Amino acid sequence: MSVYRVTEVIGTSTESWEAAARNAVETAASTVREIRVAEVLREDVTIENGRISAYRVRLAISFKFESEG
Repeated sequence: MSVYRVTEVIGTSTESWEAAARNAVETAASTVREIRVAEVLREDVTIENGRISAYRVRLAISFKFESEG
């Protein structure tokens, strides 16, 4: 049997929502092992001077708890 934890992370990019999601997952993966799924919860943009300056993606990532023994 497995147990998973779900936590939210937000990624940003000046390029696209896809790049923002990639940044979030890659950054989380550098400190969290066994990431299994990332679900997009919300996408939005930051606007400066009438132009999009950044894309933001809120993800729910799930990762497996490691069992001892």
